Amino acid sequence: MVRTKTTGASAKISVRYCTAILLGCTALVAFAPQRSIAQDAETDDGSTVLQTITVEGAGQADDSKTVVARDAAAGSRLTTDIMDTAASVSVVTAKEIQQRAAKSIEEVLQYTPAVNADFYGSDDRFDYYKIRGFDAWAYRDGLTLGDPFGGIREEPYAFERVEVLKGASSTAYGVSDPGGALNYATKLPKTGRFGEVYGTAGSNKHGEVGFDFGDNLTEDDTLSYRLTGKLQNADKEYDFSQDDEKFIMGGLTWRPTDMTSLSVVYDHLNRDSVPGGGGHPIGTDLDRSVFLGEPDYNYDVTNRNTFSVLFDHDFGNGLTFGSNARYSKSNTGFGYAYVQDNSPDYAGTTVSRAYYGNAQSREDFVIDAHVQYDANFSVVDSRTLVGLDYKRHDGTGTTYYTSAPDINWTNPVYSGAPSYATPYVADVSKQSTVGLYVEQEATIADKLILSVGLRNDWMDLSSVDTQWYSTGSPITTNSSDDFSELSKRIGATYRLTEEFAVYASYAESVAPPSIGVAPERGEQMELGVKYSPDAFPALFTASIYDLTKNNITRTNPSTALSETIGEVRVRGIDLEAKAEVTDNLSLTGGYSYLVSEIIENGTSGNEGNELAMVPRQTASLWLNYTIEGDGQRGDVTVGGGVRYIGSYFYTDENTGSTDGNFVFDAAMTYKIRENTSFELNVSNLFDEKYIANAGYGADFYNPGRAIYATIRQTW
Repeated sequence: MVRTKTTGASAKISVRYCTAILLGCTALVAFAPQRSIAQDAETDDGSTVLQTITVEGAGQADDSKTVVARDAAAGSRLTTDIMDTAASVSVVTAKEIQQRAAKSIEEVLQYTPAVNADFYGSDDRFDYYKIRGFDAWAYRDGLTLGDPFGGIREEPYAFERVEVLKGASSTAYGVSDPGGALNYATKLPKTGRFGEVYGTAGSNKHGEVGFDFGDNLTEDDTLSYRLTGKLQNADKEYDFSQDDEKFIMGGLTWRPTDMTSLSVVYDHLNRDSVPGGGGHPIGTDLDRSVFLGEPDYNYDVTNRNTFSVLFDHDFGNGLTFGSNARYSKSNTGFGYAYVQDNSPDYAGTTVSRAYYGNAQSREDFVIDAHVQYDANFSVVDSRTLVGLDYKRHDGTGTTYYTSAPDINWTNPVYSGAPSYATPYVADVSKQSTVGLYVEQEATIADKLILSVGLRNDWMDLSSVDTQWYSTGSPITTNSSDDFSELSKRIGATYRLTEEFAVYASYAESVAPPSIGVAPERGEQMELGVKYSPDAFPALFTASIYDLTKNNITRTNPSTALSETIGEVRVRGIDLEAKAEVTDNLSLTGGYSYLVSEIIENGTSGNEGNELAMVPRQTASLWLNYTIEGDGQRGDVTVGGGVRYIGSYFYTDENTGSTDGNFVFDAAMTYKIRENTSFELNVSNLFDEKYIANAGYGADFYNPGRAIYATIRQTW
């Protein structure tokens, strides 16, 4: 039964609609813990919706038109129907990103269960997020970007969608932490003419213009282009700050036949920003604008150039070939002064500080190539994927550190930039990785889907490290190591009906190793249920999991030597709903409950404690409702959301924690003409303030209220 088409501002919901919504909500409630959100909170986690993690020219829904993803390559590189995939994946589509006017990856992830984002508050150097309690690696078009902590803050406007894979993923994408991974899907040329331009003004002197357009260069659709860009001039919410950016991306896609597609994309990212507000003295409650760093030593710059190539060819008879490759070269650096005082002298109103600086240069090349063979044997549909990827990294980095003059936090008097006698440490690093993987999927009688994956990674690492901090004179160490690591995954999905599916999976992860230290290993068991109603586009998912990370390097208290004896366990439940309920109403919602425990930690102790920065509960809900125009008035779309971030500890010692906090956001769009709209977005509507991070000698507040107004023209 399909939905009846209606006109006017009101749309009647059929009995089938009501039943579908009720079933979806019942499925989520059935898995929910008995305690209410307000009663408990301390570590984050979440799970669920699925969508495609690889971008290989496969046909897929227009992510600018819906919040509901349909296809998935989550947990493997085989693009699969969401309902048939034995994994938990959330997808934030382009439509959802625009609805919430998300301007950073942290903001993109704020409504995703299982994810704790922006837990460093006003420390703005990197994209900060954890999935199921662990740091998560990032990928772009299925190719490794690396650990975002210490990496480059990505520009969301470059991507069609952001895909969040929950749980271990090394079998598909190589070395990574066990909590999960992000994949960014690059905007590629389309067939046909399309485009938009926009201008935004808002809080903290924010000014921004952007464009994204493309068309065919030939009449037969064989050659298309796309050009995307953004220019931003802004401040941050604290004094002596800036947040300027230049981003440009251009792509060409060539389709010589219906069986072949080749895309080439170049993008340039240039940021001239600041690393953060420097923190505030522990226990104080100062205005967010108070700056206790150094105006003359407060910079964070990025200059990166990237070339990407994506190729697909269908040989026919079930055999296809695909390959993605990327080369990038970047230079980054930051320097700042920050509060570093665990026992500030409140009587004297002065606090200690430190100077910290870093400069990095790196070149990265990564390529993946694979063949896929699809076949049918009576009641069994088979898909086999065999692939090989190669990664090469060359980098240099220099770190500077020294104490800074104390500062009076009631009346700051600044001291100027530091004069470093020597660097703190410098390094030259090289790393190459070869990964060989195989995926096998068998669908039996259109009901039972079995999948298995195997992967082996061969890693070669070398470094030349020079340090000055222990003696004041340079001490140079040359070191190298190599590893061979096997990871496995097995999953099963059973389609109870066309609308309901249940699944179970076991997956392993291999965390990136360090020279002289064996890689950390992870393994996860997961059970889940999915419901995708026929009545309207929607996906309701629920999953439970048991995740362990072991082989963690810690000092053995018996031998005083570093050994791989550490172990951490996380168990939890994730619920998610994404739905286009009617032409006028869409929603996204999620809930996550998890318990983390440090099982073994060597001389550091903390056994039995919870992991830092991991809330036990998180929840979110966003609704968008459109009031149709009457001829003289255009459509009005009203959106609003609430995020709950449960209490979490600042450190593994569990000596200090946040309270649980609710943050509200709002949005409104007015369609001035058919292709012209005015958009108003407010994040942290009631300016809720709490300490997002502490325990390292300073308090860092969460972002305050920000208001943005946008005029957008599309065609």
